[in-house]
Amino acid sequence: MTGRGVKRGSPKPSTKPRSRSGSIAIKRAYDPPAAKDGLRILIDRLWPRGVSKAKLKLDAWPRALSPSTALRKWYGHEPRRFAEFRRRYRAELAEHKDELAALRTWIEGRAATLITATRELELSHAEVMREMLGAKKR
Repeated sequence: MTGRGVKRGSPKPSTKPRSRSGSIAIKRAYDPPAAKDGLRILIDRLWPRGVSKAKLKLDAWPRALSPSTALRKWYGHEPRRFAEFRRRYRAELAEHKDELAALRTWIEGRAATLITATRELELSHAEVMREMLGAKKR
């Protein structure tokens, strides 16, 4: 996974706790890290305002898998646009199938948490990303 100031290159084996179910949680960047988070993956294109790298404690920041700036601005977290946002974001993710496959492989069988600055988690790209990774909610 790549990202500014975050581990670069191929994901390395982790000593983080593994989950048999391969569940993925979603958490706001402003919430404190917890041991049960497992792998912590920032999925926003922009760094969360006012949060230091040390406080966020990330394992990866795959920026290529975040929604494009144009899509993010179009959506504007309008609930009535979420279905179309989901469709468009899935199309964008299809253009990065190798990166998505690498992330899926890396987190397989592990507890993982998708980190985002978004307020409405259920109507966000984080929910779509969790669906695309094929993991259960936790």
